[in-house]
Amino acid sequence: MIVIPMKEGENIERALKKFKRKFEKTGVIKELRGRQVYKKPSVKRREEKLHAIYVQQLQQAED
Repeated sequence: MIVIPMKEGENIERALKKFKRKFEKTGVIKELRGRQVYKKPSVKRREEKLHAIYVQQLQQAED
């Protein structure tokens, strides 16, 4: 359960923004989307490797 502490007189929009940020960090939506379609473990591994290569290339391009 996500708990958002609110101060006295704090704006509702700000509290909603905090809630949305915390909710995104939990990864619930990402997991639900991932469970909608079954992926073979070999396909998952291949995608993870490709993503890691992509991230590594981005990091090397920054240097």
